[in-house]
Amino acid sequence: MKTLTIVAGVLLVFVFVWERVDVIRVGYQIERLKTQKVLLERERDQLQVKFSALTAPERIAKVATEKLGLIPPQQGQVLIVHQPGDVPGLPLPSVEQVRLARHDSTGRVSE
Repeated sequence: MKTLTIVAGVLLVFVFVWERVDVIRVGYQIERLKTQKVLLERERDQLQVKFSALTAPERIAKVATEKLGLIPPQQGQVLIVHQPGDVPGLPLPSVEQVRLARHDSTGRVSE
């Protein structure tokens, strides 16, 4: 009976030590995950700033004109197409009023 008590006591000590080691291990893992969370939040914030800068209308207009050679449309070049029944009574332009503008390789606009 005495050996059974000693074995049970040793077993309880091992379980207690194992549990304490596991608590410490989980604590380190939690701290590592907290650090990773902070780094990911910083990266997210930086990406949001970059996204805002890249999608700013002023920047898009600048890239369109300087790098792509686009120009704002002239009056009469924009045609809004509505599906039948969308806007009742809206007169559509005749075929003669619709013109296409094209850019050639020099950047000149021709009709």
